[in-house]
Amino acid sequence: MAKTREKQAADAYLKFLQSKGASTNTLFLRSRFLDSLMIKLVIKEQTRKAFAFALEETLIQLPLEDRSNALNTAREYFPFWMDDIKAIAMFHEYYGFSTKEIKWKPKHSTLDALTKNLDGATFNTEENQSLTGYLQALTNLGADYSIIDTRSKLVKIILLRLREAPIKNHAAYRISVDLTLPLFKTKEIRDLYLDVVRDFYHFWENDPNAEALTFGKN
Repeated sequence: MAKTREKQAADAYLKFLQSKGASTNTLFLRSRFLDSLMIKLVIKEQTRKAFAFALEETLIQLPLEDRSNALNTAREYFPFWMDDIKAIAMFHEYYGFSTKEIKWKPKHSTLDALTKNLDGATFNTEENQSLTGYLQALTNLGADYSIIDTRSKLVKIILLRLREAPIKNHAAYRISVDLTLPLFKTKEIRDLYLDVVRDFYHFWENDPNAEALTFGKN
């Protein structure tokens, strides 16, 4: 029997993880979640919107403590499901897979606490460099003031949440993102937050090629 599109993508993703040294337990847990997600994806149109809808349907069936790992798995599985060779290659080169857990979680907070006096928050040189680089890239794309202002606030939340991270790497970034996402109450703002998270990552890394890597600019 021929494999479904979802199964082919899952096999490729898990094989990739295995090549990166993922433990048997990691592979088992991610495979188990994908079994549930794939049921929701069958015959769906191959788009980000369809994937996000299927993911939300799957997440509501999971205990809260399992959702962070599930989001992480879905994020990594997505380019395989889309059969996006370029994205997979970039993911491999710039992100890799963090199969070792880091024992850190941002302190519990609320959205009100994070946004209070946000405009008056001060940032160090490295944080300002990443923030300025991202906002300049948006300006170069022709984004209007309201878009830049909204995204600037979301980036500041990302930076504030990451201040206590014990190490600056993709795993810490993902942990912070996954534990901040539930603070946003509407799907619209959650989707916007995730867009900013994806776009800001290379700027947070202060990669000199961040604009090209994120927006395809040379």
